[in-house]
Amino acid sequence: MTATGYDAYESAGALLRALSAPIRIAIVAELGTGERCVHDLVSRLGAPQPLVSQHLRVLRGAGVVRGVRRGREIAYSLVDEHVAHIVADAVSHARENRS
Repeated sequence: MTATGYDAYESAGALLRALSAPIRIAIVAELGTGERCVHDLVSRLGAPQPLVSQHLRVLRGAGVVRGVRRGREIAYSLVDEHVAHIVADAVSHARENRS
């Protein structure tokens, strides 16, 4: 295997590690429908603001989401829509296995 081919697997592993927490999967699923501010995510996920912010930091660090300042708030969106499809497929697969 070439070093370049392995690099792709390393990047995929880093992405999957970033998505390894259920709340991060939920955040990505929410952002897959459009950009959201932290208070929107808190409301929609029913999770405390510090927890949502902590997981957004992880996702930003992994290059999954980006934040753009809009006045006093930061609007978060997905860097790449492919991630939303990965999450949607994983959730759909998990639901199929429970049936």
